[in-house]
Amino acid sequence: MQVPLYQAKAEFFRMLGHPVRIRVLELLQHGPVPVRDLLADIEIEPSSLSQQLGVLRRSGIVVSIREGSTVSYALAGGDVAELLRAARRILTELLAGQNELLAELRQSDASTADGPAMPSRTAH
Repeated sequence: MQVPLYQAKAEFFRMLGHPVRIRVLELLQHGPVPVRDLLADIEIEPSSLSQQLGVLRRSGIVVSIREGSTVSYALAGGDVAELLRAARRILTELLAGQNELLAELRQSDASTADGPAMPSRTAH
């Protein structure tokens, strides 16, 4: 039985749903990176990084490259980098909208504070 496309997409996004995995993908956008450099940039335990790299590798999003004793990782394709850029654009728009709403709320609060006092309601 074939998995519906929406379910496959949900599983794909769930796989991406870890901060270390996202950070690894961001670091790999500009080309292969040795594991030692990933460790230095991400600052987590080697076993944790290894686990997250394994998830990404098994999913086919990254590939490992061995050169002598050095193991590097690279994005398997450019589409992942484009997905990360799209996510950045979406987040930028969402945060800009939130900032506009926050500014409106602050302006509304300032207007209310400057306006006539509301009568207090007391129980009788």
